[in-house]
Amino acid sequence: MKNKSVLLVLIVLNALVLLGQLWPEGAPPFARVINIIFLICSFLFFAAALSKAKNGN
Repeated sequence: MKNKSVLLVLIVLNALVLLGQLWPEGAPPFARVINIIFLICSFLFFAAALSKAKNGN
């Protein structure tokens, strides 16, 4: 359940990032913050997944 909620948040953030790339004039003023949050959250999620895979959990 935890992974599903994290993935849902990442999908929503990814959609906002993609929208800002496709339509830069319509990007909200906080788009830069969303991009940074998305990158950090993605890194943490994949690092945790890789760590679990290495430990065999």
